Amino acid sequence: MNILAVGAHPDDLEFLCAGTLARYAAAGHRVFMAHLCSGNKGGREIDPAELAAVRDREATAAAAVIGAETLGPVAADLDLYPDRETRQAVVEIIRTAKPDLIFTHDPGDYMPDHVNTSRLVFDAAFTATLPLHRSGRPAHEAIVPIYYLDTMSGVGFAPEEYVDITGFFETKKRMLLAHESQYKWVQGHHLTDPLRLLEITGRYRGLQCGVEYAEAFRAARVWGRLRPERLLP
Repeated sequence: MNILAVGAHPDDLEFLCAGTLARYAAAGHRVFMAHLCSGNKGGREIDPAELAAVRDREATAAAAVIGAETLGPVAADLDLYPDRETRQAVVEIIRTAKPDLIFTHDPGDYMPDHVNTSRLVFDAAFTATLPLHRSGRPAHEAIVPIYYLDTMSGVGFAPEEYVDITGFFETKKRMLLAHESQYKWVQGHHLTDPLRLLEITGRYRGLQCGVEYAEAFRAARVWGRLRPERLLP
């Protein structure tokens, strides 16, 4: 399968679904990791354009850990809106990846870029199926199942599905640590240690489903998700 995960910023996917993506990659599936925002405001005392370049390199390095391909960005941080132009850019990402399954943020997540990413992906996933909706690439006509990612720290999220990532938790940590510019920033601004957050959330979700480490998801309410076979690992 082709697996497309779309996060708001570089490092969001590493926090929320890197273990699952690593499982897909290890099983021979093709994995695409897209970030819609450049990450240019995730720091201090650094030029935003310079920071965006750093974060793009880090995203590429993180994806390379599992042999994934990167796509995006389409906007600066906090300049991502569910408008026609941006939706068209997300259509291009979907038509490039030709996914069998899409992951993206939960619509109730904690900040505007995450919420708008969720809306854009949901809308663009159907738009991308329409042959008469013109873009730079042909339509991807499959109506693709969408799974929403856990929220940061699991706040307000009721899982419907779990993926056992016990054998891939160290890979998930390696992917997150590729985002070197963000470690001190997240510690200071978000008042949390990134690896500690990974550990606690992974163990908590694992406790809920009877394994050591897990990632949690819920299905978007789209017609195309009603398929007889299980698509999650």
